[in-house]
Amino acid sequence: MKNLLQLIALLVAFALPALPGNGYQHFQVAVYARAYEVRHMDSLQWIEPLWNQISQQVKVDKIYLETHRDRILVDEKTIESAKKFFEARGVKVAGGITYTVNEGNRYETFCYTNPEHRKRVKEIAEYTARHFDEIILDDFFFTNCKCELCIKAKGNLTWTQYRLKLMREAAQELVINPAKAINPNVKIVIKFPNWYEHFQGLGFDLETEPGLFDGIYTGTETRDPVRSGQHLQQYESYLIFRYFENIKPGGNGGGWVDPGGLSCMDRYAEQLWLTLFAKAPEITLFDFRQLQRPLLPGDRAAWQGSHTSFDFDEMVTPFQREDGEMIAPTTIARAAGYTFEHVDGFLGKLGNPTGVKSYKPYNSLGEDFLQNFLGMAGIPMDLVPEFPAEARMILLTESAKFDPLIVEKIKQQLRDGKNLVITSGLLRALQGKGIEDIVELRYTDRKVLTREFVVGWQAPCLAKAEMMIPQIQYLTNDSWEDISCLASGIGWPLLHQARYANGSLFVLTIPDNFGDLYNLPPDVLNRIRSVLSQDIKVRMEGPAQVSLFVYDNGTCIVESFLPETVQVKIVTDKQIGKLTNILTHEEFVGKGEQSHQIWGREKEETMTFDVTLKPHSYIVFQGK
Repeated sequence: MKNLLQLIALLVAFALPALPGNGYQHFQVAVYARAYEVRHMDSLQWIEPLWNQISQQVKVDKIYLETHRDRILVDEKTIESAKKFFEARGVKVAGGITYTVNEGNRYETFCYTNPEHRKRVKEIAEYTARHFDEIILDDFFFTNCKCELCIKAKGNLTWTQYRLKLMREAAQELVINPAKAINPNVKIVIKFPNWYEHFQGLGFDLETEPGLFDGIYTGTETRDPVRSGQHLQQYESYLIFRYFENIKPGGNGGGWVDPGGLSCMDRYAEQLWLTLFAKAPEITLFDFRQLQRPLLPGDRAAWQGSHTSFDFDEMVTPFQREDGEMIAPTTIARAAGYTFEHVDGFLGKLGNPTGVKSYKPYNSLGEDFLQNFLGMAGIPMDLVPEFPAEARMILLTESAKFDPLIVEKIKQQLRDGKNLVITSGLLRALQGKGIEDIVELRYTDRKVLTREFVVGWQAPCLAKAEMMIPQIQYLTNDSWEDISCLASGIGWPLLHQARYANGSLFVLTIPDNFGDLYNLPPDVLNRIRSVLSQDIKVRMEGPAQVSLFVYDNGTCIVESFLPETVQVKIVTDKQIGKLTNILTHEEFVGKGEQSHQIWGREKEETMTFDVTLKPHSYIVFQGK
């Protein structure tokens, strides 16, 4: 009798009419469920209370049901039961696959050289395509295997060369073709993780795979930038989505965040709103299990106070749903829902994101993740996979050395009256390869420990800490120091300018520890921002670890990642006389200023606005 009643209850639940969508206005929210949890979803008693708890605290449009992970394959009956459960509640359903053998064993992947493993990969793709018209591959469609089979098959290739070739073939022959043979309508999406600088070494191919798959998806989880093993900077939650959008315009399905490595709830919320600042059309919450994690007193950040963008005390206050029901927040799902409600209120007022064009060729390496450190230093970045010849200012880091024509492209930009900033890392890589045709600089083997800086003819200013930088030497009056760093009565260039044809080439010396960029004095950062912002109508002045996000309709966001209140200036062109805080409607009146543009001697007329930012908070502005 008990089993009969359970069956009747399950049938009634699956027979419920689909509910109309009532999600957020400017983006969709998805939840990813691992095979570990999906395998229990044939039980209404198990799934219903858990789903009610999640869906009461955050609006969900879609769920990804994983069929395989760690050699767990969810049975067909359970998959179909779970699909019916969610579809009956108006939730769109898609499939997911994680190609891991044992995630707990250093993320052990399948061996795509091993015939047995290849057969199993193909079977999983076919199996999943029978049940879903959309499938997403979680982070692990790469290979870290170095078994005897792989060593023999690699031959004289590098591991990067071998794995790129291997995974391109595996994508087409083991996943895409078999799945589409079973279900011609299936859409297959590859979700790329957050470590984009190193993809090629494990077989992820950002040049080829976005064209092979129907769509791509972006891992925007950055977690704790200090304590986590990757040390990813917070800004990457924004930049990586923009980078992948530039790789496959319109084909980048969304951003993906998890609460892993959570130090406080503010850090979780930051990842969510930064993903949305990048204009992701969908955001996936990983995962069904972690969204059930209870809210704890320790989740409240030490800097929490009034007027921060994530108010922990407000978030845990009971709230009224649209249907009138009062809900008491209990789990991390509410942190997501609270964040989404706030961002959804203004996201539609933002235009398309813009920033300083920075060229990173496909499958390139060099000065890993540097653009994210610069983004944290208040420079809006726009990472692109193709050389942006249309830009009036381009930032090139060491990874640009992977373009064999890079020196000629630099020369052409300068002939066209445009400007570039290259890093000291790229200067070193291009020595003896033609860069000396533009300017004879020498990246020496010597280092200097410095803390004192001079910007133009201003008084010296001090960094927050000493830093180690490479010594670059130049020919007097052939090129010039714009920013100097001093030690023991001698100076070396931090920012250097060389004129060539009709433009200027700048060399930005990067500290050995990229984090020392945050220790640079505001005057130094302001000059660097001024040089790089030639294509942007808005820039910021002030300390590092405050980021600026700029949009093409006159809106911008300034966000502080600092644990204390901070004063900054927003600098715009002279046509903008007023900034309005979109969230509070407070108006800021600008002050007119004049200064010399660093790439020439002409006057630059600007308006400046004084802004106060609370710890870990943002302000959204509309210029008028």
